[in-house]
Amino acid sequence: MGRVLAVSNQKGGVGKTTTAINLAASLAASDLQILLIDSDPQGNATSGLGVTKDPGKPSLYHVLLGGVPAENAMFPTGLEGLSIIPADKNLVGANLELVDVPNREFRLQSAIATVRNRFAYILIDCPPALDLLTLNALVAADAVLVPIQCEFFALEGISELMDTIDRVRDSFRHPLGLEGILLTMFDDRTNLTRQVAADLREFFGKQVFQTVIPRSVRLAEAPSFGKPILGYDPRSRGAESYIKLAKEILDHEQSRKPAQGAR
Repeated sequence: MGRVLAVSNQKGGVGKTTTAINLAASLAASDLQILLIDSDPQGNATSGLGVTKDPGKPSLYHVLLGGVPAENAMFPTGLEGLSIIPADKNLVGANLELVDVPNREFRLQSAIATVRNRFAYILIDCPPALDLLTLNALVAADAVLVPIQCEFFALEGISELMDTIDRVRDSFRHPLGLEGILLTMFDDRTNLTRQVAADLREFFGKQVFQTVIPRSVRLAEAPSFGKPILGYDPRSRGAESYIKLAKEILDHEQSRKPAQGAR
Protein backbone atom coordinates (compact mmCIF):
# COMPACT_ATOMS: atom_id res chain seq x y z
CA MET A 1 0.00 0.00 0.00
CA GLY A 2 1.33 3.42 -0.96
CA ARG A 3 2.61 5.83 1.68
CA VAL A 4 0.68 9.11 1.85
CA LEU A 5 2.59 12.28 2.71
CA ALA A 6 0.98 15.67 3.29
CA VAL A 7 3.33 18.53 2.37
CA SER A 8 2.12 21.16 4.78
CA ASN A 9 2.97 24.37 6.56
CA GLN A 10 0.39 26.88 7.75
CA LYS A 11 2.80 29.64 6.77
CA GLY A 12 2.92 30.57 3.09
CA GLY A 13 6.00 31.22 0.98
CA VAL A 14 8.15 28.44 2.43
CA GLY A 15 8.60 26.35 -0.72
CA LYS A 16 5.73 23.98 -0.04
CA THR A 17 4.45 23.61 -3.60
CA THR A 18 8.00 23.65 -5.00
CA THR A 19 8.77 20.74 -2.69
CA ALA A 20 5.59 18.83 -3.55
CA ILE A 21 6.28 19.11 -7.30
CA ASN A 22 9.98 18.36 -7.22
CA LEU A 23 9.91 15.62 -4.62
CA ALA A 24 7.12 13.89 -6.58
CA ALA A 25 9.18 14.19 -9.77
CA SER A 26 12.36 12.94 -8.07
CA LEU A 27 10.57 9.91 -6.60
CA ALA A 28 9.06 9.16 -10.02
CA ALA A 29 12.56 9.37 -11.51
CA SER A 30 13.47 6.45 -9.22
CA ASP A 31 11.13 4.26 -11.31
CA LEU A 32 8.26 4.54 -8.83
CA GLN A 33 4.60 5.25 -9.52
CA ILE A 34 3.74 8.54 -7.81
CA LEU A 35 0.48 10.47 -7.41
CA LEU A 36 0.48 14.18 -6.57
CA ILE A 37 -2.78 15.63 -5.26
CA ASP A 38 -3.13 19.40 -5.61
CA SER A 39 -5.22 20.42 -2.60
CA ASP A 40 -4.46 24.14 -2.83
CA PRO A 41 -7.19 26.22 -4.54
CA GLN A 42 -4.43 28.31 -6.16
CA GLY A 43 -3.62 25.24 -8.24
CA ASN A 44 0.09 26.03 -8.45
CA ALA A 45 1.15 22.37 -8.35
CA THR A 46 -1.17 21.74 -11.29
CA SER A 47 0.19 24.52 -13.49
CA GLY A 48 3.74 23.87 -12.23
CA LEU A 49 3.58 20.42 -13.85
CA GLY A 50 2.21 21.81 -17.12
CA VAL A 51 -1.33 20.48 -16.57
CA THR A 52 -4.06 22.78 -17.87
CA LYS A 53 -6.64 23.94 -15.34
CA ASP A 54 -9.96 23.09 -16.94
CA PRO A 55 -13.07 23.47 -14.73
CA GLY A 56 -14.86 21.13 -17.14
CA LYS A 57 -12.53 18.22 -16.32
CA PRO A 58 -12.61 16.18 -13.10
CA SER A 59 -10.44 17.66 -10.35
CA LEU A 60 -10.01 17.32 -6.59
CA TYR A 61 -13.19 19.34 -6.12
CA HIS A 62 -15.19 16.72 -8.00
CA VAL A 63 -13.54 13.94 -5.99
CA LEU A 64 -14.39 15.57 -2.67
CA LEU A 65 -17.84 16.88 -3.46
CA GLY A 66 -19.02 15.47 -6.79
CA GLY A 67 -18.76 11.76 -6.16
CA VAL A 68 -16.14 11.33 -8.89
CA PRO A 69 -13.79 8.38 -8.16
CA ALA A 70 -10.17 9.42 -7.64
CA GLU A 71 -9.16 7.19 -10.54
CA ASN A 72 -11.28 9.28 -12.92
CA ALA A 73 -9.64 12.54 -11.81
CA MET A 74 -6.03 11.44 -12.30
CA PHE A 75 -4.09 12.84 -15.24
CA PRO A 76 -0.62 12.03 -16.57
CA THR A 77 2.11 14.66 -16.41
CA GLY A 78 5.07 15.12 -18.70
CA LEU A 79 7.13 12.84 -16.45
CA GLU A 80 6.81 9.08 -16.67
CA GLY A 81 5.45 7.55 -13.49
CA LEU A 82 3.97 10.80 -12.14
CA SER A 83 0.21 11.43 -12.18
CA ILE A 84 -1.74 14.30 -10.68
CA ILE A 85 -5.22 15.00 -9.36
CA PRO A 86 -5.41 18.67 -10.30
CA ALA A 87 -6.98 21.68 -8.61
CA ASP A 88 -8.89 24.44 -10.36
CA LYS A 89 -11.03 27.42 -9.37
CA ASN A 90 -13.88 25.13 -8.27
CA LEU A 91 -11.81 24.17 -5.22
CA VAL A 92 -12.13 27.70 -3.81
CA GLY A 93 -15.65 26.93 -2.58
CA ALA A 94 -14.83 23.51 -1.18
CA ASN A 95 -14.22 24.68 2.38
CA LEU A 96 -17.71 26.17 2.62
CA GLU A 97 -19.41 23.29 0.83
CA LEU A 98 -17.72 20.68 3.00
CA VAL A 99 -19.04 22.17 6.24
CA ASP A 100 -22.37 20.33 6.16
CA VAL A 101 -21.13 17.13 4.50
CA PRO A 102 -21.18 13.97 6.67
CA ASN A 103 -17.70 12.76 7.71
CA ARG A 104 -16.33 15.90 6.09
CA GLU A 105 -12.78 15.40 7.43
CA PHE A 106 -12.54 11.89 5.94
CA ARG A 107 -13.56 12.62 2.35
CA LEU A 108 -10.05 12.53 0.91
CA GLN A 109 -9.02 9.49 2.96
CA SER A 110 -12.00 7.55 1.60
CA ALA A 111 -11.45 8.77 -1.96
CA ILE A 112 -7.82 7.66 -2.24
CA ALA A 113 -8.33 4.31 -0.48
CA THR A 114 -9.27 2.73 -3.82
CA VAL A 115 -6.02 3.81 -5.56
CA ARG A 116 -3.38 3.61 -2.80
CA ASN A 117 -2.14 0.21 -3.94
CA ARG A 118 -1.25 1.60 -7.36
CA PHE A 119 1.34 4.07 -6.05
CA ALA A 120 4.52 3.90 -4.02
CA TYR A 121 3.83 7.40 -2.71
CA ILE A 122 0.92 9.81 -2.76
CA LEU A 123 1.92 13.42 -2.04
CA ILE A 124 -0.68 16.03 -1.08
CA ASP A 125 0.15 19.70 -1.62
CA CYS A 126 -1.79 21.48 1.14
CA PRO A 127 -2.98 25.11 1.17
CA PRO A 128 -1.15 27.49 3.54
CA ALA A 129 -3.99 27.49 6.08
CA LEU A 130 -5.58 25.19 8.61
CA ASP A 131 -8.90 24.69 6.85
CA LEU A 132 -11.03 21.70 5.86
CA LEU A 133 -8.85 21.00 2.82
CA THR A 134 -5.73 20.80 4.99
CA LEU A 135 -7.59 18.77 7.60
CA ASN A 136 -8.69 16.29 4.94
CA ALA A 137 -5.06 15.99 3.80
CA LEU A 138 -3.77 15.40 7.33
CA VAL A 139 -6.42 12.78 8.09
CA ALA A 140 -5.65 11.03 4.79
CA ALA A 141 -1.87 11.11 5.33
CA ASP A 142 0.44 8.69 7.06
CA ALA A 143 2.88 11.49 7.84
CA VAL A 144 3.55 15.20 7.31
CA LEU A 145 6.54 16.65 5.50
CA VAL A 146 7.13 20.21 6.69
CA PRO A 147 9.06 22.62 4.45
CA ILE A 148 10.38 25.51 6.48
CA GLN A 149 12.36 28.59 5.56
CA CYS A 150 15.22 29.54 7.85
CA GLU A 151 13.90 32.87 9.08
CA PHE A 152 13.02 34.57 12.37
CA PHE A 153 9.43 33.28 12.65
CA ALA A 154 10.23 29.72 11.59
CA LEU A 155 10.29 28.21 15.07
CA GLU A 156 7.03 29.90 16.02
CA GLY A 157 5.28 28.60 12.89
CA ILE A 158 6.49 25.04 13.30
CA SER A 159 5.35 24.87 16.92
CA GLU A 160 1.83 25.74 15.75
CA LEU A 161 1.95 22.98 13.13
CA MET A 162 3.13 20.45 15.72
CA ASP A 163 0.13 21.41 17.87
CA THR A 164 -2.11 20.80 14.86
CA ILE A 165 -0.58 17.37 14.25
CA ASP A 166 -1.18 16.46 17.91
CA ARG A 167 -4.79 17.57 17.68
CA VAL A 168 -5.38 15.49 14.55
CA ARG A 169 -3.91 12.47 16.34
CA ASP A 170 -6.14 12.98 19.36
CA SER A 171 -9.37 14.17 17.74
CA PHE A 172 -9.48 11.59 14.95
CA ARG A 173 -7.52 8.79 16.63
CA HIS A 174 -5.24 8.93 13.63
CA PRO A 175 -1.56 7.94 14.05
CA LEU A 176 -0.25 10.85 11.99
CA GLY A 177 3.55 10.86 11.91
CA LEU A 178 6.17 13.46 11.10
CA GLU A 179 8.07 12.44 7.96
CA GLY A 180 10.56 15.21 8.49
CA ILE A 181 11.30 18.93 8.55
CA LEU A 182 12.88 20.25 5.35
CA LEU A 183 14.99 23.39 5.34
CA THR A 184 14.20 25.35 2.17
CA MET A 185 15.54 28.51 0.48
CA PHE A 186 18.73 27.73 2.36
CA ASP A 187 21.52 30.30 2.17
CA ASP A 188 24.39 29.37 4.47
CA ARG A 189 26.09 32.70 3.81
CA THR A 190 23.77 34.36 6.33
CA ASN A 191 24.11 34.11 10.11
CA LEU A 192 20.33 33.92 10.50
CA THR A 193 20.04 30.86 8.26
CA ARG A 194 22.80 29.07 10.14
CA GLN A 195 21.35 29.96 13.53
CA VAL A 196 17.77 28.90 12.71
CA ALA A 197 19.04 25.65 11.15
CA ALA A 198 21.11 24.95 14.27
CA ASP A 199 18.13 25.68 16.54
CA LEU A 200 15.86 23.38 14.54
CA ARG A 201 18.39 20.55 14.53
CA GLU A 202 19.00 20.96 18.26
CA PHE A 203 15.28 20.84 19.06
CA PHE A 204 14.05 18.25 16.55
CA GLY A 205 17.22 16.21 16.05
CA LYS A 206 16.96 13.53 13.38
CA GLN A 207 13.47 14.69 12.44
CA VAL A 208 15.17 17.43 10.40
CA PHE A 209 16.25 16.11 7.00
CA GLN A 210 19.98 16.14 6.32
CA THR A 211 19.16 17.40 2.81
CA VAL A 212 18.61 21.13 2.50
CA ILE A 213 17.09 22.93 -0.48
CA PRO A 214 19.17 25.91 -1.60
CA ARG A 215 17.81 29.28 -2.58
CA SER A 216 17.78 28.96 -6.37
CA VAL A 217 16.70 31.09 -9.31
CA ARG A 218 16.37 27.95 -11.47
CA LEU A 219 13.97 26.38 -8.98
CA ALA A 220 11.89 29.54 -9.02
CA GLU A 221 11.85 29.67 -12.84
CA ALA A 222 10.88 26.05 -13.51
CA PRO A 223 7.11 26.28 -12.68
CA SER A 224 6.62 29.05 -15.25
CA PHE A 225 7.66 26.50 -17.88
CA GLY A 226 5.31 23.87 -16.46
CA LYS A 227 8.20 21.61 -15.50
CA PRO A 228 9.79 20.24 -12.35
CA ILE A 229 13.42 21.21 -11.93
CA LEU A 230 14.47 17.77 -13.25
CA GLY A 231 12.84 18.63 -16.57
CA TYR A 232 13.98 22.25 -16.63
CA ASP A 233 17.59 22.10 -15.43
CA PRO A 234 18.53 18.58 -14.29
CA ARG A 235 22.13 19.57 -13.52
CA SER A 236 21.23 22.44 -11.20
CA ARG A 237 21.80 22.46 -7.44
CA GLY A 238 18.04 22.45 -6.92
CA ALA A 239 17.59 19.27 -8.95
CA GLU A 240 20.47 17.61 -7.13
CA SER A 241 18.96 18.56 -3.76
CA TYR A 242 15.53 17.10 -4.48
CA ILE A 243 17.10 13.88 -5.78
CA LYS A 244 18.98 13.68 -2.47
CA LEU A 245 15.75 14.32 -0.55
CA ALA A 246 13.97 11.53 -2.44
CA LYS A 247 16.84 9.16 -1.64
CA GLU A 248 16.74 10.15 2.03
CA ILE A 249 12.99 9.45 2.19
CA LEU A 250 13.43 6.09 0.45
CA ASP A 251 16.24 5.20 2.86
CA HIS A 252 13.96 6.08 5.79
CA GLU A 253 11.31 3.79 4.32
CA GLN A 254 13.77 0.90 4.07
CA SER A 255 14.89 1.40 7.66
CA ARG A 256 11.25 1.36 8.83
CA LYS A 257 10.38 -1.93 7.14
CA PRO A 258 12.60 -4.25 9.26
CA ALA A 259 11.25 -2.57 12.39
CA GLN A 260 7.67 -3.11 11.22
CA GLY A 261 8.39 -6.75 10.41
CA ALA A 262 9.87 -7.36 13.84
CA ARG A 263 6.71 -6.42 15.68
